[in-house]
Amino acid sequence: MAEQSLLRARGVSFAWAGEHGVAGVDLDVAAGEIVGLLGPNGAGKSTLVRALSATVGPATGSIRLLGDEIGALARREIARRVAVVPQEPVFQFPFTVLEVVLLGRHPHLAGLAFESAADIEKALAALARVGAADLAERPIAELSSGERQRVVVARALAQETPLLLLDEPASFLDLRHQVALFDLLRELADEGRGILAVLHDLNLAAEYCDRVILLGAGRVAAAGATADVLTYANLTRLYGTEVYVDVHDLTGGLVVTPLSARARARLHRPH
Repeated sequence: MAEQSLLRARGVSFAWAGEHGVAGVDLDVAAGEIVGLLGPNGAGKSTLVRALSATVGPATGSIRLLGDEIGALARREIARRVAVVPQEPVFQFPFTVLEVVLLGRHPHLAGLAFESAADIEKALAALARVGAADLAERPIAELSSGERQRVVVARALAQETPLLLLDEPASFLDLRHQVALFDLLRELADEGRGILAVLHDLNLAAEYCDRVILLGAGRVAAAGATADVLTYANLTRLYGTEVYVDVHDLTGGLVVTPLSARARARLHRPH
């Protein structure tokens, strides 16, 4: 693990109406790494992301951002340290794409000050980095779900935080844009940012994550280096269905294949 801890959670518990809670969660995210948060539906992954960013709360236990207890930090200071890409972003006003991305600059503005030319330049640079520079003047409401997702990632980049929390960032993206996004996250980690990403795609996690945390029923079921955690035993137990885990000939990384009923029957057929 990289040396500088950006996020440290110990014994975090939280539950609220309509959400699956988490209980006694320990995790760390260090500068320079991508940590994947995996688990079945209802495991509490989104709730944990909200608790770790103080979007909901207060949670019990300890959550430290860059060494400071999150409960002791002002909302603006939290937003300077961690940016969140939510699972289903909501836009209540008829903003243009550029206006949405400029929202990421607000934690850095003094009081009610307007964005400067430098802020606009940073927002445009963030859009360019996610491959959405051509969308800057488009109304956000006219975009596809995948385009909106890239815009929200750009907003998080414009926020210029050392820590990024992403809740299923690939859910609305086609294959090309999934790869482009995770290549970008890898670049950001290599530049020194810490990244925690909720994922359902086990193969994306296997390819890009330095470490993974398996969450089941609100508790950590396993955590560690990706190759040590994404095992047949762990995944079959957590997801309640059998998988085949192999090493990719080209990348040397893991490949996880869910087994159909027919494949499972062949696997367990007496020889």
